[in-house]
Amino acid sequence: MADRQPLVGVYPGTFDPITKGHSDIISRAARVVDKLVIAVARNDGKGPLFQTAARVEMVQAEAAAMPKHRAEIEVRPFESLLVHFCQDVGAQVLVRGLRAVSDFEYEFQMAAMNARQDNDIETVFFMASERHQFISSHFVKEIGRLGGDISTLVSPVVRERLEARFRELKET
Repeated sequence: MADRQPLVGVYPGTFDPITKGHSDIISRAARVVDKLVIAVARNDGKGPLFQTAARVEMVQAEAAAMPKHRAEIEVRPFESLLVHFCQDVGAQVLVRGLRAVSDFEYEFQMAAMNARQDNDIETVFFMASERHQFISSHFVKEIGRLGGDISTLVSPVVRERLEARFRELKET
């Protein structure tokens, strides 16, 4: 069998915060590629709840707690064009998650635009598993901010970070 180049994938997102849905996609993608780079977008223009460094820390903690897969997992912040980031890390695959039909239209357009930028990077879609289809960071933040139970949507570590952040915001 000939030596092959390791298959590198990039899973980008804001991860504000990382949810069980994100972790599910990470775990499944890590079974397909040799190396998975989780790219945490700075995206300060969106007004994230957590600073980039805190989001990177949370994603690293979640990745470290996952069962070991064949893939090496690396977490890195980025603020460049996604295709440029993929080129910088040597990725051949761009991993995206789909929760619903409404996600598909946007993701389809993004995949086409990324292919125009670099046709050597293939976008691969993972359908959200049934138990995670409804989870979004936006809903997690809204439910958590209003005192709802988010324990089934995020890990205990992320839940504690969210609760602490909401207390901090109330005090200011």
